[in-house]
Amino acid sequence: MDVVLRTPGVDELGEICSVLGKWQHDGEPLQLHPGDLGWYSLRGPAATAAATRVWSQGDTNLAIALLDGPELLRFAIDPTRRQDAALALRIVVDVNNPMAGILGAGAATIEARGAVALIEQLAQNDWAPHEPWTPLHHDLAASPKASGFVIETVEPGHTAEWVAVHWSAFRGTPIPDGRIQHFVDGWRLAAESPFLDFGRILSLRCRDGQVVAVAAVWSAGEGRPGLIEPLAVHQEHRGRGYGTVMTKAAVDELRQMGSSSAVVCAETSNAGAVATYLAAGFTAHPEVTDWHRSV
Repeated sequence: MDVVLRTPGVDELGEICSVLGKWQHDGEPLQLHPGDLGWYSLRGPAATAAATRVWSQGDTNLAIALLDGPELLRFAIDPTRRQDAALALRIVVDVNNPMAGILGAGAATIEARGAVALIEQLAQNDWAPHEPWTPLHHDLAASPKASGFVIETVEPGHTAEWVAVHWSAFRGTPIPDGRIQHFVDGWRLAAESPFLDFGRILSLRCRDGQVVAVAAVWSAGEGRPGLIEPLAVHQEHRGRGYGTVMTKAAVDELRQMGSSSAVVCAETSNAGAVATYLAAGFTAHPEVTDWHRSV
């Protein structure tokens, strides 16, 4: 039976979330996680479905990818098919063909952690190793507690403080009023997707009542690795240990959600982020790289 490439409908997102969750296992590479689509779903269910690609054979999903921007494609492969050379070749043919409606003809990056056959095919078709990332893992059997601070679970309709901290951490500037409303509206849209059912949005208040750090955590189902994505500390409150406290709180939340472990993958060049996760009890694993096509 032929492998078929499709863009799913909104009504398929719940099934895609379930499949991605079943593909997550401790001790295996961190690939595209339900939480990655959960974070993307701030754009709404329709946009999330439009950015998703599925390779299937009959009723069986073999590979799922998220077009996380026009030049970045992030993969999860059925663990039993990671060494399937025929599937890998079909995927590479599709991603190299602009008419397939995935990537354009120019520069592009593919995240394909653990996809052995796909990586081999990319290397043979003018893709090269690119930016290094550090996978980090925390066993939840002895989950740390974030004591002495107020950790709040943020509802989708009450996110103004949360997004202001996130903006400061990643943009370094105060968030414009219009952008606050954009993010708040985004969380409301995300609440309409199936992914937020498996997510929690957390904030950390310091002793003077200010929200100084935030995190989102995502379950892949009972007994499976949960993802932290994203985690951020306000620019004005860095260097005080809040990142470690927030990370420990995120880990504890995943434990309460039934996750077997907490996972995250940080840019190796972001030494501060890697150090924060290590301080919170994570273990770093060997670096992995994205794959890049320059033309």
